[in-house]
Amino acid sequence: MKRTLIGLCGLAAALIGASAAGAQETIKIGLILPYSGQFADGATQMDNAVKLYMKQKGDTVAGKKIEIIRKDVGGIAPDVAKRLAQELIVRDKVDIITGFLLTPNALAAGDVSKDAKKFMVVMNAATAIITTKSPYMARVSLTIPQVNEPFGGWAAKSGVKKAYTMVSDYGPGHDAEQSFQRGFKEAGGEIIGSVRMPVANPDFSAFVQRAKDLNPEAIYVFIPGGAQPAAIAKAFADRGIDPKKTKVFAQGELTEDEARASMGDAAVGIITTFHYDHNHQSAMNREFVKAFNADYKRNPNLFSIGGWDGMHLIYETLKKTGGKTDAEALIAAAKGMAWESPRGPISIDPETRDVIQTVYIRRVEKVGDKTLNVEIDKIEKVKDPVKARMKTN
Repeated sequence: MKRTLIGLCGLAAALIGASAAGAQETIKIGLILPYSGQFADGATQMDNAVKLYMKQKGDTVAGKKIEIIRKDVGGIAPDVAKRLAQELIVRDKVDIITGFLLTPNALAAGDVSKDAKKFMVVMNAATAIITTKSPYMARVSLTIPQVNEPFGGWAAKSGVKKAYTMVSDYGPGHDAEQSFQRGFKEAGGEIIGSVRMPVANPDFSAFVQRAKDLNPEAIYVFIPGGAQPAAIAKAFADRGIDPKKTKVFAQGELTEDEARASMGDAAVGIITTFHYDHNHQSAMNREFVKAFNADYKRNPNLFSIGGWDGMHLIYETLKKTGGKTDAEALIAAAKGMAWESPRGPISIDPETRDVIQTVYIRRVEKVGDKTLNVEIDKIEKVKDPVKARMKTN
């Protein structure tokens, strides 16, 4: 009997040890996104790309199983994002946190990443300062200055000398306004007026009229997505502003698929800047778009490419570390990493941990019976200009 008990105890200990070893063979990734609320579609697009990446590349890296633990932050909720990040690390024992569609949430979780020493990959949030919140954070999406400052310079060099800016009155709008204006003025352009509009504004008529009264050669616009692109397009049409005559410049959200569909032919001629569009003509992107459509019956967008490249960065850093998940090793592996994305060549700046990438200039054109963003120019190997100036000052 004694031998039997000893044998059973030994077996139990072995099973517990095997269980613990098995647990160590799983790498847990916490994915924090607004799965509910007004930003839920963006979360769906990002998560779909995460799923597609794992479907194509497998759910094992460096011999270890990848497990995704999803958490719904519900919208702009920094306190909730911080709490979820803490719970994922303390209770769920995640090794990496990622997602972060929105700037306030990414900033709040950055504090947790720093204090807990956890690798954090930002898949979308675009305010320039985000990566300064944690030394263990890298971003694969964009910064607002990164796409708008070179765009302002491009606009002036393309022959536009006088422009008017219209932006939504919140942080990203302010970043866009300041970045476009800086690039435009440094290239010799003149800003003849500007206005900041309420974020939830349903009618842009008065603001558009104010711009028209100054007779600018171009109007630069930054507004959130949703119903606003159609509303501002209507205001332009009602006030007689034709993008084919008075140039309309904007960041890419203004002419995403849903926005163009709501604007119809009124979108034709609008010139935007962005880091990704499903109409980008590369073999890799055509395959990405085909696979995405096959699984989800829609085109990928800016959120999708953030999800795809975020997972690529996580997988490749884990390969470099041999499956080790300590933050120091992972961030060291991420610095300087370069790869070919469906958007084009990208890399992680070893100094700022932000993405370096091509910025595309696109014009909405009628192609058959639909409108598309057609690339007309590009600016390669663009870093975040804000951090570049911080470094030199």
